[in-house]
Amino acid sequence: MQEIIRFCLDKGLLLDKEVLENLKKISDEEVRKKILNNLDFGEKIITKSVFNRHNNKVRAIFHSVGENKKQIVERFFISLGVKLSVKREVEIVKKENKTGNKLKIISTYVDDKKEINIEDFTRYFRTRYSLLKGLIQSRTELTGLTAINKIGNQRSNFSIIGCVLDKRITKNKNLLLEVEDLTGKMNVLINQNKADVYEKSKDILLDDVIGFRGSGTNEILFANDLIYPDAMIPEKKYLDLDESVAFISDLHIGSVTFFEKSLLKFIDWLNGNTGNEKQREEARKVKYLFIIGDSVDGVGVFPGQEGLLNIKSLKGQYEKLAEYLGKIRKEVKIIICPGQHDGVRVAEPQPPLTKKYAEKLYELDNVFLLSNPATVAISDGKKEIKILMYHGASMNSTSSEIESLRSSDIHDYPVKVVKTLLRRRHLSGMHSGIGVVYIPTKDDYLMIKEVPDIMATGDWHKSEIDIYNNILIVANSCWQGITPFEEKVGNKPDYCKVPIFNLKTREIKIMDFEETKKDAD
Repeated sequence: MQEIIRFCLDKGLLLDKEVLENLKKISDEEVRKKILNNLDFGEKIITKSVFNRHNNKVRAIFHSVGENKKQIVERFFISLGVKLSVKREVEIVKKENKTGNKLKIISTYVDDKKEINIEDFTRYFRTRYSLLKGLIQSRTELTGLTAINKIGNQRSNFSIIGCVLDKRITKNKNLLLEVEDLTGKMNVLINQNKADVYEKSKDILLDDVIGFRGSGTNEILFANDLIYPDAMIPEKKYLDLDESVAFISDLHIGSVTFFEKSLLKFIDWLNGNTGNEKQREEARKVKYLFIIGDSVDGVGVFPGQEGLLNIKSLKGQYEKLAEYLGKIRKEVKIIICPGQHDGVRVAEPQPPLTKKYAEKLYELDNVFLLSNPATVAISDGKKEIKILMYHGASMNSTSSEIESLRSSDIHDYPVKVVKTLLRRRHLSGMHSGIGVVYIPTKDDYLMIKEVPDIMATGDWHKSEIDIYNNILIVANSCWQGITPFEEKVGNKPDYCKVPIFNLKTREIKIMDFEETKKDAD
């Protein structure tokens, strides 16, 4: 005990009684030192709530010890109330070791089933603002950056970073914003005569966190430029792995219009059973399959759905999914996140599928069940390519609120909406209006903290590929016939298209497995 206290005094840390008592119970000196050496949470007083607030650091500690000592660390964390997150990591690590893959879980959410109160929302938005502000203030365009309460009543040049509370068009056709930082509120005027910045301002959404540069007083800022957090990577990465990644989404298994023959055709190709030798070799290079939500059609998702189902239970739908995935060769790692039709809550972030409905999926050693959104990396030991999975529920509300998207046939071009999300570094930043319902978690899993090399989405049933600031965007088609809703709004979905991305060459091709006429027989 004296050793622990002496170590903490040297580090300037103070442990509360419960943390200290649980550290004393660790008999393994190496494990105890690992934990002590990783208590740099930026907080001087270490309580069990500190561990809950810094779950990424908790996972780092867990992975810093050898496989034979992970259970000791797990018991310590369980005693401090972080059992679920660590348990999920244990499952993932065991599978990684068992299958020998090169996957690294960057971010996945696990529901802690905590009761939500108003303080959680307040903390959530303050934290989100601070994180986005940190990204924006590193931009060189923001000269004279200041807090709103520090602005004087004499006109000067300055910059601020604010959250947009309100926007309206004045009688002179200028855009007037009310923005807020952690110190106060002020107005920002964007004059229509400043064509470039005015055009850019048309895409501003409520709750956007933006940097504004211009001149004015503490009453109003006349903006000359506006800066988003934005996502970009300096250069495209190439791995020393001649392996490929396949992307699909929106299988909607259980629907009467599910294209079973098309999926079986894809699985047959994936297993290297079709085509000439070159085509079979290309198929065998696929070592990763990402399924980006709506694997099943669900039950009770919309009124009258029961009449459109041929598998009328969620458990039955997931059993059928497991049957299909079980046909895929075992060296293919299958990474799955949920969507709005899956057997989890609709509010984001959505937790991974649970054993309650998807027990058969847990029996497949090459299947990894993650949250929506989730980020994983594929590594060659030196470099890694990060892949952000997001089914895409916020794409509808975002596109409906941005004039340039709303006035076009936007459902034919999902990557345009994905670019706006990357620009904002947040997957569902709009709280006001018709934004997506979400849960205020300790860690904002909807914020794009680490810029991905690839962002993969689903939901819109449309296949499209594009590049944004060196980030590859992959939008996926569906494996279900056109729904009554899509027909009503004039959507024209793509069927059974599979983007295949080579990790070594970065070559990407879209393969077509559509067998809709045969499926309908």
